[in-house]
Amino acid sequence: MTITRRALPALAGLLAAAAPLARPAVAQTTGKESLTILLDWFINPDHAPIIVAAEGGHFARAGLEVKIVAPADPNDPPKLVAAKQADLAVYYQKNLHLAVDQGLPLARVGTLVSTPLSTLTTLRDGPVKTLADLKGKRIGYSVAGFEEVVVGAMLQTVGLSMSDVRMVNVNFGLSSALMSGQVDAILGGFRNFELHQLELEKRPGRAFYPEQYGLPIYDELIYVAHKDRAKDLVLRRFMDAIEASTVALLNEPDESWKLFIAGPRKELDNELNRRAWTSTIPRFAASPAALDHNRYERFARFLKERNMIRSLPAVETYAVELPSAR
Repeated sequence: MTITRRALPALAGLLAAAAPLARPAVAQTTGKESLTILLDWFINPDHAPIIVAAEGGHFARAGLEVKIVAPADPNDPPKLVAAKQADLAVYYQKNLHLAVDQGLPLARVGTLVSTPLSTLTTLRDGPVKTLADLKGKRIGYSVAGFEEVVVGAMLQTVGLSMSDVRMVNVNFGLSSALMSGQVDAILGGFRNFELHQLELEKRPGRAFYPEQYGLPIYDELIYVAHKDRAKDLVLRRFMDAIEASTVALLNEPDESWKLFIAGPRKELDNELNRRAWTSTIPRFAASPAALDHNRYERFARFLKERNMIRSLPAVETYAVELPSAR
């Protein structure tokens, strides 16, 4: 789920009406500083470090009481952070560049998933065996904004262009559209989810990875805050707690899984999520606060060359490494 360029200008009124940015509240009952983090969508294994940090006591040991909110509308989290109505949001590096270009005062303060997850996927038993086989075919997508840039860059590597394919908006039914034959390929299915879903449906997929076909490598999921908090030591304590929970995940994935599906999240204990859990753990940023400056600069240049953004702002104006908490 991603926010598109066309959704961003409507934020002007929301930002103008925003209350002044407040310091994190102190929880009256615990004495800990309170933070609210908005997820990008419903809770799933992509959010494992956050859930394990809460359930494993990492936030508490950092003196934090963290409220984790799954949004009703996945477009809301960056808007609310930009409007100073939430402390942090899980977001996408690709979309951060667009948001900053449209004037949203956001800053990347950490990385959640440090590799791309999105794929261009076909059915393994279908007619598309190579990217070149996409000529004359239909490609399904869910959210407008990046589909032509990604597909165009991939097709260019095999001598094709966007005029050689037909893009079809299938809303959020990517896997079903592919399995039913409505489209010949889908863009945006995650390699740690949709590929497993297709396998479980006995219709295994063939994935083409954009970063191996013309797209610069990027961070799939990041943490963003209002740019006014780019030096906030409380946020650094949050990132240190996430680092500790990520190491716990890597060391003890089975015990961490038990924390992840505890209590109200018991419904997540199914085969798809178990497979996704195993696939996602190696992709979490082991040093979530660390910033790869070149990765952001490189992707910004890629977008600028394709007229997706108007300028190339200095990376430090929208992506930071938080100062030490000590």
